[in-house]
Amino acid sequence: MSEASATQGEPIEFSFDSARLDLDAIHRFLSDEAYWSLGVPRATVECAIAHSLCIGAYRGAHQVGFARLVTDCATFAYLADVFVIASERGRGIAQRMVRTLLDHEDVTGLRRILLFTAETHALYRGLGFSALARPERGMEILRPDSYRGSAAHASA
Repeated sequence: MSEASATQGEPIEFSFDSARLDLDAIHRFLSDEAYWSLGVPRATVECAIAHSLCIGAYRGAHQVGFARLVTDCATFAYLADVFVIASERGRGIAQRMVRTLLDHEDVTGLRRILLFTAETHALYRGLGFSALARPERGMEILRPDSYRGSAAHASA
């Protein structure tokens, strides 16, 4: 019996304790499964986590979800790297996890929280997100191949 199925009856717990985060599982998902971060080096994931407000979703000792906010804890945040493992999807875990993150005391007074997603727009609308009010004001520097051929990736 797999670890996930062995703990199926246990409730989901959410935690902001960075010591509980399973960095191997987070890196594996982001590097191998997430369309937005394929090939991301482990060192990059570790750095991103160290400089973000992170939440993990756990069923027993097994981490089943993750999300992080890049934030100054005063005015702005960017929601990133939200995922729930395949065997746990469809149970409302992502919505509850992100809601718990958005309810964190360092986040509730922020003026703007952004996210970018190619899917699950309905989930985020249900949490209060909407399309950009003035997309013509937004700009970006996009480097889609930044993980390919990097020295950090080669050593990961």
